[in-house]
Amino acid sequence: VGWGGREGGREGGSFSRTSALTKADASTPKPPQCVAIPADLRLCHSVGYDKMVLPNLLDHETMAEVKQQASSWVPLLNKNCHFGTQLFLCSLFAPICLDRPIYPCRWLCEAVRDSCEPVMQFFGFYWPEMLKCDQFPQDDVCIAMTAPNATEASKPQGTAVCPPCDNEMKSDAILEHLCASEFALKMKIKEVKKENGDKKIIPRKKKALKLGTIKKKELKKLILYLKNGADCPCHQLDNLSHQFLIMGRKVKTQYLLTAIHKWDKKNKEFKKFMKKMKTPECSTFQSVFK
Repeated sequence: VGWGGREGGREGGSFSRTSALTKADASTPKPPQCVAIPADLRLCHSVGYDKMVLPNLLDHETMAEVKQQASSWVPLLNKNCHFGTQLFLCSLFAPICLDRPIYPCRWLCEAVRDSCEPVMQFFGFYWPEMLKCDQFPQDDVCIAMTAPNATEASKPQGTAVCPPCDNEMKSDAILEHLCASEFALKMKIKEVKKENGDKKIIPRKKKALKLGTIKKKELKKLILYLKNGADCPCHQLDNLSHQFLIMGRKVKTQYLLTAIHKWDKKNKEFKKFMKKMKTPECSTFQSVFK
């Protein structure tokens, strides 16, 4: 999953009104234009309005750039960490066409950040600099939302499932995870231990489906970690007799598990995924937050 801000250095893009202005001074800015939100801008296609302004409020000038940057946030949206996540992100990635730009309210940013950053940390990410909440207006006119009704309330925390294990067996969702991961493996697991607040996963046998930056010799001694996962349930790991599809990314010296599925060739959706995997249509996620 690719949500900005590397662990440790907390890197990420940086956006502020001043940086946007400086960029505008340096080169002739494109005049704002109102365009249709395309169906393949998955993050915002269902946001509730159908036209957006380009350049957007994150200074992306082309639709290709918007799609590339926005696509890495789709997996977070699927985690339902806050009911305002889509509205907040789309107010920046795909702002509604108005005669002047309106930014999201600071409190909306803080509410989404406070609910979603703990989920992001399971994947080795922090809230990125480009979405720093103190750059957004507190009292001015801003994008907000009303609280959801009881049926839409966020899932209760506590013994909530570890986010990397909370996955639907849907071919598109699995493909999204594959695209947003640095590596993917078919694996049998020898054992699972707890270590420093993480779950440590020791493989028995593995086959690389996507290697990314991992060298073959690293693959031999690969050990995976479910970040902050020592005490949250991961039902896939209840029965280690299966083979698994495991995806992940490297953060510092650790290989983090970011998604796990039972390798189930009888499952219709899994079979669909296996077909699509041969020619995956991925945006270039890897370059988004390097």
